[in-house]
Amino acid sequence: MSRNCCLLLSFFLSSSFITHAQEIVITSEKVSEHVYMITGQGGNIGVFVNEDALLIIDSQFGRLTPLILEEINSISSKPMKTLLNTHHHGDHTGGNENIVNKGASVFAHKNARVRLLKSIDDNTKSSKKALPILTFSTELNLYFDTTQVLIFHPETAHTDGDAIIYFVEENVLHTGDVFFNSRYPYIDLDSGGSVIGAKKAIEHMLMLINAETQTIPGHGKRATKTDLEKTLAMYNTCISRIENEINRGATQEDVSQNRALTEDLDGEFYTEGAFISPEKWRRTIYLSLTSEKN
Repeated sequence: MSRNCCLLLSFFLSSSFITHAQEIVITSEKVSEHVYMITGQGGNIGVFVNEDALLIIDSQFGRLTPLILEEINSISSKPMKTLLNTHHHGDHTGGNENIVNKGASVFAHKNARVRLLKSIDDNTKSSKKALPILTFSTELNLYFDTTQVLIFHPETAHTDGDAIIYFVEENVLHTGDVFFNSRYPYIDLDSGGSVIGAKKAIEHMLMLINAETQTIPGHGKRATKTDLEKTLAMYNTCISRIENEINRGATQEDVSQNRALTEDLDGEFYTEGAFISPEKWRRTIYLSLTSEKN
């Protein structure tokens, strides 16, 4: 390819990239007195406005940072001090370095840091400024004048490095990708995720919250306790059905292609084009259950 062609291709890709980013709409909604939810492309962001600074939960994609910062500034002009990552996936951490450059420090579970470090090592253009400077194993508490922030780790759920955040006095829960609202969830088995672990994490969250709790899911609209209960019921139904199929000797392909196993749930948890299709969900459950039995 000639140099001119290379330059033209580079310009075209850059222009497409910028245009695509400009098409993304970043919006926010007030969830409680001091907590906001920002949606755009990627995982839902949480913003906690404390007495002198902002605590941010997740950062979506790096290319969207200018739009996200504009939305955050519309909420509060206070400085960003803390960035909590719910796990390591790029749609939740891609903007880390940009937020760090604004003065924030990154906190996350220790396994999330390990996986972020590996992704940075695999990409020589990435910077270690995106890494958490503080990690925790099981539980972490942050205290502000207005509220306590409880951060806890389910042993295995969406990944092996998840963090769930509960603003105690605000009665707001941010689940990260441990909970997808009204969607079949993505369980990253290659990153230590577990279907049974995710189900247990939802059970744990339901014990923590009440009917008035406002929940920011990893993906989807703001949720209530009822939404979490519906998702737990879906887990129990799907796991029970597929366990029965496994005990009958069904193969992975048998289960993934058996639409009858989830068809009564598909209308509530799947819309055309969603990331996790019913077939992918059935296959994930099969792989997770069979690996845990071995």
